[in-house]
Amino acid sequence: MMNYASVRSDPPGDPAVRADDLTVVRGPRTVLRGLGFTVPRGQITGLLGPSGCGKSTLIRSIVGTQAKVTGTLEVLGRPAGHPTLRTRIGYVTQAPSVYDDLTVRQNLDYFTSILTPNRSSTDRRQDVDRVLADVDLTSHADALAGNLSGGQRSRVSLAVALLGTPELLVLDEPTVGLDPVLRRDLWNLFHSLAADRGATLLISSHVMDEAERCHRLLLMREGEILADDSPDALRTRTGADTVEAAFLHLVDEATAAAREKETTR
Repeated sequence: MMNYASVRSDPPGDPAVRADDLTVVRGPRTVLRGLGFTVPRGQITGLLGPSGCGKSTLIRSIVGTQAKVTGTLEVLGRPAGHPTLRTRIGYVTQAPSVYDDLTVRQNLDYFTSILTPNRSSTDRRQDVDRVLADVDLTSHADALAGNLSGGQRSRVSLAVALLGTPELLVLDEPTVGLDPVLRRDLWNLFHSLAADRGATLLISSHVMDEAERCHRLLLMREGEILADDSPDALRTRTGADTVEAAFLHLVDEATAAAREKETTR
């Protein structure tokens, strides 16, 4: 049996996520089709594409909760789902993952006792205070989670993911349903986590204007990666003024190539 505690840590220069020929099949449908990409450390990578293109499946694969994954998928130098990754990754699902009958602070106290059981109660309390401030919920710390708005409950889930200062944050559409001011504030927080704390963030969205806020982009369509590049490089490559226009240009290119392939068969 492998002694996970003795396994060498991954080199700091390696990407946070590396995929090669990553494929997921569910029943008769191939959801992810031989994906190959990397997610660089210390940056915000946006995973963008229309609903149903496979973003959530890819995210579940990365955090180790997706079944029937083939190909190569390494996360922080380990195979996805490796036991030693559990405390190194923060994951926020689309639906808030909190207990409605507990207050915000009680939720965070509970999760930090699970994530960092060997830390002192003082350190855990400081962690809770820190993440409450990060997501701007200090004034709601004693409110029942079930009485919060949808956006506030989403922020509680984000606060849970920030406990223990994870190296990789994987956020599945974290700004859905939030007002513009709160979206702006959360993106400021995301950039602060990358710049000041060295965290790597992978953030999925189907809102193309959020692409402009990312250092790097993975553009998805129908289970495939259309592009893996920076926003500036994508605009230059396609001659488009916006990332949305660049994405549409790439979709048109892929559609035309598929049609040409069909006609030459």
